[in-house]
Amino acid sequence: MRGPVAAGSIMGKKAKAYIWQSVIGLGFLSGLWTAIGIDPQQLVLNAISGFVNAEYPDPRVRYLFVILPTILLLVSVYGAYRGGRIPGLVSVIIAYGAGLIALSQTGPAVLLLIAAVITGWIATDRRTVKRLTGR
Repeated sequence: MRGPVAAGSIMGKKAKAYIWQSVIGLGFLSGLWTAIGIDPQQLVLNAISGFVNAEYPDPRVRYLFVILPTILLLVSVYGAYRGGRIPGLVSVIIAYGAGLIALSQTGPAVLLLIAAVITGWIATDRRTVKRLTGR
């Protein structure tokens, strides 16, 4: 059976991967880390940068670690766009908002996260997008 509903699952592999990687990973967890005030990516890059600078003190290497977070963010956003286009990016933004308020307002955060997952699922189902947009 072809399509998003294969082998008895509600969600296809592409939708499941997109929701876990982009909506939950890039959106919700990034918002949660922002709310907590920790940037795990920056912590890891700082640790690696300190080690690399001690072994190879070239200014070009330090410059790489300055621009690397921006490059990683752009690659992540581009990947989210390729997976779900504009509705996919909207789902990531909704999930980010859910992560931001998760610590202070759990109920609305859960509702926003559910809305983000549904939007992400719709964004990966090309037939639904065609029906909604006429494209």
